[in-house]
Amino acid sequence: MGKGSRKARTTRRAENKRRKVRDVFVGRPFEGLAAEPELIALREFVPSATAKLTLAESVDAEGDKEVTLASVLPGAAAAMVRADGERFVGLQVQTRSSDVSRDLGRSLRWVLDAEPGAVLAAPDTTSEPGENERLQDLLVPDAELEPELHEDFSWWMDSDTEPTGEVALSLERANAAIQPSERIGPAAYWVHAGEKAHLRWVRQEDENEVLKALARLSVRDELALGEDSRYAGSFRAHGLLVPVWDLDPDAHAREWIEPTKQLGARLEEALASLADQPLDAAERRARDGLIGRQFTLR
Repeated sequence: MGKGSRKARTTRRAENKRRKVRDVFVGRPFEGLAAEPELIALREFVPSATAKLTLAESVDAEGDKEVTLASVLPGAAAAMVRADGERFVGLQVQTRSSDVSRDLGRSLRWVLDAEPGAVLAAPDTTSEPGENERLQDLLVPDAELEPELHEDFSWWMDSDTEPTGEVALSLERANAAIQPSERIGPAAYWVHAGEKAHLRWVRQEDENEVLKALARLSVRDELALGEDSRYAGSFRAHGLLVPVWDLDPDAHAREWIEPTKQLGARLEEALASLADQPLDAAERRARDGLIGRQFTLR
């Protein structure tokens, strides 16, 4: 066997090893960040929202750089710099790799050096993993995220730019697709979806523990937010559980703020009680029923 053949095999093994590293799926990409639930909400179901990122000192030693996280950018772009120089990174994009945090980290690094008017159409999902590329490496881990929700996408343009032609048409289509939404608590979002209204609440606790706590509340008949509401089910998103409630569509979002706080207190109490009070038979049956009510958000 010649040296050339051995070298070729070694090269193929090395390439396969790199490919395997790149393709390792990260089921909970935002773990370790205090902003994890908000990141998931903005990526999965919040239509039009922005939030300022808190960059790590290693990224912004002078403290003079600002980057705005966006639920979605024009054309589902990964990042852009507006004509006025404001930098944006988009969460809702067309393509993704096995590690969403790395995709976003690369887009963040790109936008820090981009010029006004530049657009990154898609995140870099093909380069080999490198050091200090993930959001956990680039943001202050314990910094909270305070999203600002918008009624439309006019923030895509700076105040001195008037959209025309295809840009104006794209903006019009995007605005027409927005479902009225409001943030009524940390990672808790009210949305009016036509004939129904919902509360979607991203919970940062272990999903199995959340299901147990929800089951305990269900047995106690404490799972609803009050009259004209019911627990609808839950879905998984990036490693966390998102419980969903159906709400009276005629009630305003602000009417659900206090009931959501009260439900949160009951849920916290139920979560704490699990440490020394395992589920009884009725609660286990309720948990199994809740598992059967998980669905996929479309």
